[in-house]
Amino acid sequence: MSAKIVTLQRHIMEQQSLHPEASGRFTRLLWDLTLAVKLIAREVNKAGLVSEIMGAAGTENVSGDQVMKLDQYAQDRMFKAMDHGGHLCVMASEEVEGIIPIPEEFPLGHYVLLFDPLDGSSNIDANVSVGTIFSIYARKTRGRQGGTLEDCLRRGSEQVAAGYVVYGSSTMLVYTTGNGVHGFTLDPSLGEFLLSHPNIQIPPRGKIYSINEGNSPYWEAGTKKYIQYIKEKDPASNRPYSLRYIGSLVADVHRTLLYGGIFLYPADEKEAGKLKAKLRVTYEAHPMAMIVEQAGGRATTGTQRILEVEPKSLHERVPLVIGSRDDVLLYEEFFQGKR
Repeated sequence: MSAKIVTLQRHIMEQQSLHPEASGRFTRLLWDLTLAVKLIAREVNKAGLVSEIMGAAGTENVSGDQVMKLDQYAQDRMFKAMDHGGHLCVMASEEVEGIIPIPEEFPLGHYVLLFDPLDGSSNIDANVSVGTIFSIYARKTRGRQGGTLEDCLRRGSEQVAAGYVVYGSSTMLVYTTGNGVHGFTLDPSLGEFLLSHPNIQIPPRGKIYSINEGNSPYWEAGTKKYIQYIKEKDPASNRPYSLRYIGSLVADVHRTLLYGGIFLYPADEKEAGKLKAKLRVTYEAHPMAMIVEQAGGRATTGTQRILEVEPKSLHERVPLVIGSRDDVLLYEEFFQGKR
């Protein structure tokens, strides 16, 4: 824990002071978002005790994934915390097919919020860490009407902030506004997020790889060759790497951010002749890439920087390889046939 006690709100205000032109609207947006994740954390932490919020809801979302009851709760909390503050012009969620307009009775703002309300929710009944991911953009369109699809389909390099929350043995919020990456741990006795991980820097190279090796028969040749390489014994080059895979993007990337190494979710050919990716550009890849790059890491599709990907639809999917700079650069060499 930091020597001086710094709450998340204080830290946000200090970041605002770096921009004399700031109006405070963005700061208040982040405060509202903090309340939403505190509410979600409260429900996640008592999930094993309250049967009404456990299990599947019996429906599928737009991506074809089974919707859990906590997915619905988290979606509702995010929307109701963010719809009326006057900070947003539009929202979009991994759980909803189209854009989410701001209700007519509430004022419009200058920002766009994209979010995955509960990433990894299929693990919740097994008490495995889950999380919330969010991404914030400045509004692109003009006028007095609400935001549009154009405001949501952007390159990741246009983000003004990104973050995630891990609901695990403790609740931790990690975010960036483009001035480094900072982590805050929720003190349940105070109800406050306190600065616990200032200025996070990912090691330039790690010794952990994170991938679902059950999909290995369906990987492209470059990915297979890279994984085989890092599993070979060679003490001079810090190999073999150790495998750590949770199956929750937030948890796996969080560990990679703190310890170094590489997380991979490449496209695969489970359907003959069809190469498909799994993770969503807008709700998962873009915000995670901004965070990891701000911490000194790298994020790629194998051929393109993730933050340069411009999606054509809200639920477009993309391969994601992310982590320590040197590890990701080496993967790109294998993937592109240079090794």
